Amino acid sequence: MIKKKPGYTVAILGATGAVGQETLEILEERKFPLASLRLFASKRSAGEVMTCQDKEWTVEELTESSSFEGVDLAFISATDAISKEYGQRLGAAGIVVIDDSAVFRMDDQVPLVVPEVNAAALGLMPRGIVAIPNCTTTPLVMALKPLHDAVGVKRVVVTTFQSVSGTGSAAMDELMEQTKDLLAFRDIKIEVYPHQIAFNLLPHIGSFNDGGDCSEEVKIAKETRKILNAPGLRVTATTVRVPVLRCHSEAVNVELERPLTANEARAALAAMPGVIVYDDPVKKLYPMPLDATGKDEVYIGRVREDESITNGLNLWVVSDNLRKGAALNAIQIAECLVKN
Repeated sequence: MIKKKPGYTVAILGATGAVGQETLEILEERKFPLASLRLFASKRSAGEVMTCQDKEWTVEELTESSSFEGVDLAFISATDAISKEYGQRLGAAGIVVIDDSAVFRMDDQVPLVVPEVNAAALGLMPRGIVAIPNCTTTPLVMALKPLHDAVGVKRVVVTTFQSVSGTGSAAMDELMEQTKDLLAFRDIKIEVYPHQIAFNLLPHIGSFNDGGDCSEEVKIAKETRKILNAPGLRVTATTVRVPVLRCHSEAVNVELERPLTANEARAALAAMPGVIVYDDPVKKLYPMPLDATGKDEVYIGRVREDESITNGLNLWVVSDNLRKGAALNAIQIAECLVKN
């Protein structure tokens, strides 16, 4: 755990990526108690200067010989290989690691945490590592938690509509360039995704297993069960990449253990920290990516009873995948650790 200090030395591995940049912004917005900041990235980014909390910090190249002496806390948001190598190395050295990859999420000795849902899991960190969930799992468990507490959740069917920022800056650039080229009747370049993403949908995120599920779909099911401490919960997912720059959306169908009306569900969701119920279809009020971009909260709307099953509900969930889905969740974990 982190010792109480007036300020902490923080390292960010992957500082120049989309999540790394968002982490810097949120550290400043939330006035996280920084004593010093170490920024690490690849060789091509070394020497760049980034600003946080009214100070300039120079990016260092991340190498095997990089020193982390004096670092209290490290955020890792890079490749799985970097998470595996440096997560274990830093955790073993007594540095608290908050990791954004899938490497440690299902490790029994690593808590998988969304602070509003299961902050108590931070009390046991034998490896010195905390994992944050997939950027679609986080808003899903925030929507499920109050329902699960109220009447119990039996089964979840979720279809995700995931923005290109979930893949990174290069994917955002590809969407913009393809869009411009198509509108100008020029040939497009396809590099990041296996198919054109502009004006298209790709029902494919991650790699396919022998059963035809994408790795992203498997992650959502396993992570949801772990975070909610509900090993028997039935979860099935279909993940879709959409031509939206930022924010992931989810259509969620829930089968509950006991009856819950739509109004009761709205009340339970509205009482959940970090959730905003945005639900008045008559006035055409429902969450959209444009509403959630740059926001910390998870937006939930289109709450309605599903008459096709017993005790069924439908929800529409939207959140900023770079904030609550990644950087913000990591920083909220850090805030819990330094507070306690």
